[in-house]
Amino acid sequence: MPPVGRKRKQSNTGLEPRVYLKFGAYYYVHRTGKWERIGTDIEEANQRARLYNDPNGLFGTMVYWLDMFLVDCEQRVAAGLLAQRTLEDYTSAIKGTDKKPGALRQFFAPPMTPLDVEPSTVQIFLDVNAELGRPVPANREKAALSSCISWLIRTGKVQGLVVNPCLRASGIKRNTETKRDRYVSHDDYQDIWAVAHPSVRMMMALTYRTLQRPESDIIRWTTDILLTEGGQRKLQFTQAKTGKKMKIAIATELDKMIRDNLGDVPKLRQPLIRTRDGSAYTYDGLSAMLRRSFKKANVLRAKRGLPNIEGFGFRDLKGKGATDMWQSGVSIELIQHLCGHEDKSTTEIYVKQRWQETAVANAVALSNIQ
Repeated sequence: MPPVGRKRKQSNTGLEPRVYLKFGAYYYVHRTGKWERIGTDIEEANQRARLYNDPNGLFGTMVYWLDMFLVDCEQRVAAGLLAQRTLEDYTSAIKGTDKKPGALRQFFAPPMTPLDVEPSTVQIFLDVNAELGRPVPANREKAALSSCISWLIRTGKVQGLVVNPCLRASGIKRNTETKRDRYVSHDDYQDIWAVAHPSVRMMMALTYRTLQRPESDIIRWTTDILLTEGGQRKLQFTQAKTGKKMKIAIATELDKMIRDNLGDVPKLRQPLIRTRDGSAYTYDGLSAMLRRSFKKANVLRAKRGLPNIEGFGFRDLKGKGATDMWQSGVSIELIQHLCGHEDKSTTEIYVKQRWQETAVANAVALSNIQ
């Protein structure tokens, strides 16, 4: 018989069965006898315990495994193996928000199990959501479902599950998405820069100069990634998405900006982009600040008789940086290395879809044609 948790002396602790408070943290005792630390917040600890205790008999259903997948993702984020942004995207797809349940939880509701999910089921999910006017979010939610099923296959948690029905090889056709080809002009960049908050400026500069992902890499950078080699200041980090180790020399102008922002004696593990009290921003928070900069800039442009700036995000500045480097004569191989792309063709597409040079019409005189 598997070991069971010790019976509590008190029944009014407010804790779910098999949860215990030890040394200021809550622990769950699994039926195998293993103690798992489940945090210091009683509500979050009880929520995790209810998942493990499975009072509603959801074990084996798709919803149950989606929730367990999120638990694994949280552990990977804590270990530095998964980006926080990715976890947030998966959580939104699975759990949703306080106002709206997650699309995956609704569509793949019990009694559906992973073995019941076929390619046709996934395609119906995409098609239905396209009809509801949310084709792109459905693509992202399908990606979360695919990651969960791949995890189940990789860990062998569901006997008989050997094929991921979400993959294109299964015949799945994603909803059509409009390619992002926004090229931010120098004037647009400078007008936003002129009215932007210093933290927004820092994100703009780091994205444009390093070509790294603002939402999963730059937003997480701290003073730990700064180093000096041979008198040259550098950024040394591992890309969250690819796992690729990077080392980027910092130009003098950007280095001065970082030093001015951090002060003379930067603290250990202090965010490079930080609030007044030294804490980290969320990517959504910085993006909201960028959007407010557009309103300010467009008011000033209207006074000069200029049209409004078309909206862009921090991610567009990565595309601008890569495109500007290519236009200035930097080889596509060097841009590829900086972006961290595995395939050079990816970099070529990434750059050239933003550079739409005007073609010259055929000016050959017909009288000269033999």
